[in-house]
Amino acid sequence: MEKSKISVGLDIGTTKIVVMAGKRNEFNKVEILGIGKSKSLGVHRGVVNNITQTIQSIQQAVEEAKNLCEDNIEEVVVGIAGQHIRSLQHSDYITRPNPEKVISQEDIDILILQVYKLVMLPGEEIIHVLPQEYKVDGQSEIKEPIGMYGGRLEANFHVVVGQVSSIKNIGRCIKSAGLSMGNITLEPLASSEAVLSREEKEAGGALIDIGGGTTDLAIFKDGIIRHTAVIPFGGNVITEDIKEGCSIIEKQAELLKIKFGSAWPGENKDTEIVSIPGLRGRDPKEISLKTLSKIINARVVEIIEQVHLEIKNYGNDEQKKKLIGGIVLTGGGSQLKHLKQLVEYITGMDTRIGYPSEHLAGDTNKSHTEPMFSTAVGLLLNALEGEIYDSGQEKNMDELSMEKDESESNNSSELSGEINIKRKSILDKWVEKFKEFLDNA
Repeated sequence: MEKSKISVGLDIGTTKIVVMAGKRNEFNKVEILGIGKSKSLGVHRGVVNNITQTIQSIQQAVEEAKNLCEDNIEEVVVGIAGQHIRSLQHSDYITRPNPEKVISQEDIDILILQVYKLVMLPGEEIIHVLPQEYKVDGQSEIKEPIGMYGGRLEANFHVVVGQVSSIKNIGRCIKSAGLSMGNITLEPLASSEAVLSREEKEAGGALIDIGGGTTDLAIFKDGIIRHTAVIPFGGNVITEDIKEGCSIIEKQAELLKIKFGSAWPGENKDTEIVSIPGLRGRDPKEISLKTLSKIINARVVEIIEQVHLEIKNYGNDEQKKKLIGGIVLTGGGSQLKHLKQLVEYITGMDTRIGYPSEHLAGDTNKSHTEPMFSTAVGLLLNALEGEIYDSGQEKNMDELSMEKDESESNNSSELSGEINIKRKSILDKWVEKFKEFLDNA
């Protein structure tokens, strides 16, 4: 892809919708040409629940980005997240017809395709099949089996599953907004591409993306993603708690959280008071910052403990200790004061705030490098690459076309060389299916 080509990422979040257009400069860094942001009115916990409002929000963000970059926006790379995303572990194997020939990429592709054929719950479809480690004739802990000899090829997989209807609803919104859908990628993968370094992925680290409606977790080790989870709580629940606990309106609760909120109650004194204007001439309401931080702390602890439980579920304590890359917090919710210290206290793991600035040009507007734009930057990077993020090793398949000359059907030694594999991303398949669905709708 030409480096001067403008690409666009679209982040459809619960709180905001962001359209980010950019291109690569001569130093191979991403130059943001235009960014549009609008309030997300039709999305709840990462899932579209009002098509009309979502279309209007997308159009508003697109128009703002178009005016800034002075270029037309037609195709976008879209992120998918939400409470309908789930993951599972699966082991599978194939028996190779000729163990005397070395294992090739074709053998791995056949094994991965076999996993894609797993029967899911009604309305679900496999998004990603992520190989963890391989076994060849019982020999375990093999990271790269290509070139080895063996008759039985096994692998452990991390399988990510999502609701087809949720993707179709996103596709309908994009088409109705006058856009075409390029690729679809998991938002935690996009965020990790923007904020995690290669060293952190190799050493082992957990990305926690705290959005408005959900908190996404992605654990990396040895350069590939090992575990994913979606916690159905985010910054909006904290705002709702403040609204109820302090008897104020939502707008005031959000401002209170941003300006004076803290995840650590011990930081505030009992004498610290903030005054909130009353409604319609009513007397101002005085709120103790200590009370405010206690309300915030209770909900944040609940979210972190759920995330910590997911990290523990990734493996035993010994494996958790091997996550020497620690935890990286990103997303709009990561900006909460003293959140880093609270996460370190609860999990016992080193923590830092992730900013999507590593891949961006040096003269990028500082406001565009805030953690709230991590997913949008990751989707833009995905669009610029022009290919699905593969976690270092992933090969997503659409079809395997096996062709064999009948005259050689009895000669197993020639079988491997006669397999013709057509590689196509499973997400590309989705895009085609959804475009067909939308055209016929």
